[in-house]
Amino acid sequence: MSPSTYSRFISFLQEDLAISTASIAVALRRREQDPGPLPMILWQYGLITIEQLEKIYDWLETV
Repeated sequence: MSPSTYSRFISFLQEDLAISTASIAVALRRREQDPGPLPMILWQYGLITIEQLEKIYDWLETV
């Protein structure tokens, strides 16, 4: 993911899905220890719902 797409992705998470900066930070720290797709890490740790996960993947398909 390019830096500009990554920035738009983080903005989407915060603005459209109302995911807190703290939740995103937790997922990013977990990702360092257990590499994987950020959306899945957010979901696995209970930071987003399955509905939010679906919206994230729908958004990613349009990028």
